[in-house]
Amino acid sequence: MDANPKLSPKIFTFAPVSRKIIIGTRGSELALWQANYTKNLLEEKGHKVELKIIMTSGDQSQQWETGFDKLDGKGFFTKELEEALLNKGIDLAVHSHKDLPTVSPEGLIVAGVSKREDPSELIIIRKDCVDENQKFNLKQKALVGTSSARRKSQLLAFRPDIEIKDLRGNVPTRIKKLRDGEYDAIMLAYAGVERLELNLEDLHVEKLSPEEFVPAPAQGVLAWQAREDDHELMEIIDTISDLDVLVKINIERQVLNMFDGGCHMPLGVYCDNEMDDEDRLRFMVWVSMAETWDKQPKQLYFETFDTDGFADRMVDHIHAIKPRKVFVTKTFRENDYLPSALERLGFKIEGKSLIEFKQITIKQLPQTDWIFFSSKHAVRYFFNQKPKLGNVKFGCIGTSTSAELRAFGKRADFIGQSTDIKLVGKQFSSKIGNARVLFPIARGSMQSIQWQMVKRDNVFNLEVYATLKHSVEIGSDAEIIIFTSPSNLEAFFEKNKLLPHQKVIAMGESTGKALQKLKIKVFTMPHRFDDLGLVRAVLGVSN
Repeated sequence: MDANPKLSPKIFTFAPVSRKIIIGTRGSELALWQANYTKNLLEEKGHKVELKIIMTSGDQSQQWETGFDKLDGKGFFTKELEEALLNKGIDLAVHSHKDLPTVSPEGLIVAGVSKREDPSELIIIRKDCVDENQKFNLKQKALVGTSSARRKSQLLAFRPDIEIKDLRGNVPTRIKKLRDGEYDAIMLAYAGVERLELNLEDLHVEKLSPEEFVPAPAQGVLAWQAREDDHELMEIIDTISDLDVLVKINIERQVLNMFDGGCHMPLGVYCDNEMDDEDRLRFMVWVSMAETWDKQPKQLYFETFDTDGFADRMVDHIHAIKPRKVFVTKTFRENDYLPSALERLGFKIEGKSLIEFKQITIKQLPQTDWIFFSSKHAVRYFFNQKPKLGNVKFGCIGTSTSAELRAFGKRADFIGQSTDIKLVGKQFSSKIGNARVLFPIARGSMQSIQWQMVKRDNVFNLEVYATLKHSVEIGSDAEIIIFTSPSNLEAFFEKNKLLPHQKVIAMGESTGKALQKLKIKVFTMPHRFDDLGLVRAVLGVSN
């Protein structure tokens, strides 16, 4: 015997099940893609897999052009698949998770979930119906196809001028109806279009951020449903399931369950997470919830480091929202989203700017590769002078500024997505590299973005307007006061004081710092620099 035997390392592998795994699926192109995607994942693990197509009541409704609102109950895309599972006609059902009721039938369980595809929504527009001066680049009074109460609710909130018509059929059928001229535009989930690799070159496609247009809970995720006593299969599904996605969509679906929502309910919930500067995992949730599809939705943003009871706290907050009196240091323009959204929710809102602006004439325009705008005023006073521009790209600090740019027929090539100005500056600097940048600014600007530029020699500031303060007594009995700039804040406090019951919202980091200098420590900052961010902030302090 060898006195020093060599030890062979033990290799542990998961043995494939001896039986064939039968996957139940609907027969649409998208459903088959999802089923085959799952089949491939399992086959890569060494398992034998077979697909079985099952017709659902939802499929039949699409054939008969029956709307969702005409169907009784929930789960009309899932019921027959679940029955096949319980009857052991299949071993595994593949669902679009957003179509799955929040409570599984007795004996069934969601054994795992896929990675999340992009949960964004698409507005697909016929090219002759595009208007770049309008929200979502959709012409006035356009006819838009969707049968989703959630999409209807949010779309009408942003664009009350449009007309909505129900849209049925699978994804290719819906797009054909658009091409045939039955609609000016239609709405679809990005993930479905992307999975089918459809050619949309003859159409205009607008991709809507889930932070702005909130998707359905678990949109972009596949749910793998099995019998709860099939422990062998559940262990297998564990090997392909995405645990991070599971945590996030569990929060989304908890909110859905607490509202007892389904496809009929105009409810959007989207959860994401990120590491903060202290390496803590922060969860961020966007919610859009309306009583009915034709009512203004309550739009909110929440964040937490503790997910225990998070869904309960969000829903309790939404239920506790009460209309308040709001004063904002801004003079409203026609079609501004902030006053229209809040007023439709029963709020009383007064807007009055405490500053005015004076245009500064442009004498010489340096030649640069980029032009970056830090405010809507900078856009307005720059383009009002009809500058002659060559081949130049545009950057904007946020969505509100980019919308102002769009009103002048220009599209932003960079849009900041954070209230952290330093972060926006760093992201912009990283994008442009060594490019030359022109910054149209106000006289006395803090130049917060400019200081983040790596190549300071390539930064050119151009004063295009000056700010003049008006110190006046407001006499407002508002319960919530929104300060939109440090200048407006300074003008307010020259002749006004905060009352003990008044809650404060600061639009941006510089305004927040100005409040801190005045020893005002308790205030809220919106998560984005636009009217939607302010609406969410107001509802966040209105309980």
